[in-house]
Amino acid sequence: MMSSTARCLNRLALRSLPSLAAAHQSCASIPSFAIPPMTSPLPVAATTSCTTRLFSAAVPAEHEGNNISHAMEMLSKANAVCFDVDSTVIDEEGIDVLADTLGKGPEVAAWTAKAMDGNIKFEDALAARLEIIKPSKSDIASCLEKHPLRLSPGVDKLVEALHKRGTDVYLVSGGFRLMIEPVAERLGVSVERIYANTITFDENGDYTGFDSTEPTSADQGKPKALMAIKEKYGYETMIMVGDGATDAQAKPPADAFIGFGGVVTRSAVKAKACWFVKDFQAMIDIVENKQ
Repeated sequence: MMSSTARCLNRLALRSLPSLAAAHQSCASIPSFAIPPMTSPLPVAATTSCTTRLFSAAVPAEHEGNNISHAMEMLSKANAVCFDVDSTVIDEEGIDVLADTLGKGPEVAAWTAKAMDGNIKFEDALAARLEIIKPSKSDIASCLEKHPLRLSPGVDKLVEALHKRGTDVYLVSGGFRLMIEPVAERLGVSVERIYANTITFDENGDYTGFDSTEPTSADQGKPKALMAIKEKYGYETMIMVGDGATDAQAKPPADAFIGFGGVVTRSAVKAKACWFVKDFQAMIDIVENKQ
């Protein structure tokens, strides 16, 4: 049976590339007497040759990535999908929003850009930004009340489709748990499936630091988080979706990395993505099997 990815690519091919229609028909028109009996099956390479040609030819120019058909195939059968939060699930950087409310926006945003482009170790950027803003519990609560974090268009539909299919969804972020929990609640993601950083406070709720034992607090932390998830629950196929350099690091153990450029396009991330998307619709179509 043809996979959902192949059907998706076939549909794209037959719509946009008329020459492929003839190739598709020629594969489909092989007479039945040419097919060996089941006791002598064709080699895998032979049985998939037509589909493989369609994979390579059917991806429209607007689709970008190093291995798009593989990423689509992995998404079609993934039993766990891990999302970055900032500039992926939400259309802004949570720490930058918090810094803005505390009058430290430009200074913190410069560190954020360095971290997401991979030009500095994540743990150094995290420590530097927190030292600039030193947010209290009340600062964070006030920020979220004044500026509830906005979901990226379509991400709620994608998460809903994944849940409906029975795929587990995780939020794996270098952001802060306190700011991510309301986002997870809106998406119907359990707080147990949040892997993020924990800010520490004293008895008065004033900032004291952050928990450096969280895997996402350091560079190469997301691969560690995904490996822990994969080993704990035994997932066979896992996808990572995100906009930053730390997300690209998560493959492996992720079976595919889908780069997201709907908020900001980072050239270093785009270069490493199996598939690079600027909205979630094509992913939704694959998950809902609308091919």
